[in-house]
Amino acid sequence: MTTPNNAVSPGLWALAWRRLRADKVAMIALGIVAAFMLILILSASGLVAADWEQETGISYAPPGFVGADAASKIKVEAEAPLPENPLDPLADVRRELRSAPKTAVPVVANDYGVADPLAKEMEEIYTELAKSGKAVVAERLATLPFGADKWGHDIIKKTIKGAETSIVVGLVAAFLATLLGTLFGAFSGYFGGRVDDFFNWFYSIFTSIPYLLLVLSVAAVLQQKGVSTIILILAFTGWTGPFRLIRAEYMKHKAREYVWAADAIGASHLRKMFIHIFPNVSHVALVQVSILVVGFIKSEVILSFLGFGVPVGVVSWGSMLNEAQNELILGKWWQLVAATAAMAVLVTAFSLFTDALRDALDPKLK
Repeated sequence: MTTPNNAVSPGLWALAWRRLRADKVAMIALGIVAAFMLILILSASGLVAADWEQETGISYAPPGFVGADAASKIKVEAEAPLPENPLDPLADVRRELRSAPKTAVPVVANDYGVADPLAKEMEEIYTELAKSGKAVVAERLATLPFGADKWGHDIIKKTIKGAETSIVVGLVAAFLATLLGTLFGAFSGYFGGRVDDFFNWFYSIFTSIPYLLLVLSVAAVLQQKGVSTIILILAFTGWTGPFRLIRAEYMKHKAREYVWAADAIGASHLRKMFIHIFPNVSHVALVQVSILVVGFIKSEVILSFLGFGVPVGVVSWGSMLNEAQNELILGKWWQLVAATAAMAVLVTAFSLFTDALRDALDPKLK
């Protein structure tokens, strides 16, 4: 029978999980983050939103809860002609143009009223292919659950696919940035002296430049658009926060008794740094990863919005917001709301969970 004196005391991670389970807000936030991670896995495996590029709806199809009739009424009212100005010198000309017989209506190719010169030829080709059975022209829906973009893509599927890109960028970039910051901080805090001076000089250069300007400068130097490029940009510019904290932890722990004992039995510097000291400071690195994920998701959105982010053909929340700025002028608000709401929910949940995790892993609260 085990007595209380012989009972094993819970470790840091067990105590942290116990505190997290007692925090209802943290568990709700963790559930939301887990739901987004599940969506990410399903989207990456092709089980969800694999056909997001399929043009299922008409251009700018309104959400289903708005209805096609209501959207058409709003469009007609917006396009209603203004009352004639009696002092307008071109009033007669405008009246003749309005009363002239209407011919074929050109197909509009963009938002500025420019007609597609190949629309008639392409329509004839598709008609012939449909008659011969070689092609099937799918009927586009007038409404979708949360609307469609300019090309008729379903906004819900597009938001899910955009979440895959944004979350992957945030997670991988945060891991790489924390890895760099941990390595630099470990060498700087453990060895001290000239090694510490070199890394501090390197750290001062990066922190002296405004963050957004530094990110845009690295993006301009790499000159390649892609998800991997964005990850490298964020990782190379986001290591400074973990470096500062890990350096301080290594400076504190290298003077502890267990490190002296490891030195007495002949342990190498690398063994003392990463086998003995790092497990005792790993909770700091974990918190930094969770903090950087939130910041890097927002940074990816900013980069894609400014045109330095994902390439054409890859969707993310930032690219959706980039498209939505032109749609908002036309009164098409659903893509903006979908991308903004998804990002706000994930970032808020991740921030709440990060704060709770940081409190749970604080040794002073044990």
